[in-house]
Amino acid sequence: MSSDKDLFKLLGKFEREQKMPPVENWDPKVESDIDIVIDSQGRWFHEGGHFDRQDLARMFASILRKEGQSYFLVTPAEKLKITVEDVPFSIVLMKAEVIGDQQQLTFITSLGDEVAASTENKIEFRANEAGDQIPYIEVRNNLWGKLNQSTYYELMDLVEERPEGFFLTSGGSEVKIPD
Repeated sequence: MSSDKDLFKLLGKFEREQKMPPVENWDPKVESDIDIVIDSQGRWFHEGGHFDRQDLARMFASILRKEGQSYFLVTPAEKLKITVEDVPFSIVLMKAEVIGDQQQLTFITSLGDEVAASTENKIEFRANEAGDQIPYIEVRNNLWGKLNQSTYYELMDLVEERPEGFFLTSGGSEVKIPD
């Protein structure tokens, strides 16, 4: 790959070419647990072993659904509860561009999901244990991603300082960074 822009296009290609299953419409009767863990960095593990095949993690992520505080892999016939330490996605790339007169921020997850920050896909800041404000973005259907460190620094370069505080804008939406 010659640049981040090329990598961004390659990772985003998966999302554009794949239609997401309608997991929100499925109501399976069988429910059980499975030993799958998504750690705080967005890495997938099964029975303690890391998923070596990213295409398998992508497939499972496509059938992921959140209900209350629990996460499930859902098919029309079965619902399997998994463990998610923080949020299921890690945001690894960001692109900022001006469209018309508005800034548009677009993010790519480590699994290839592409999401444009907007009023539908919000950026939200959450305090970690140390009290630091960490940015998250809604990827889809109440499933969130946390920005990795390098993407966080790229995002912070776009912060606008105003008399009333610090702000980020994208796709017509605006978020104030908490103090």
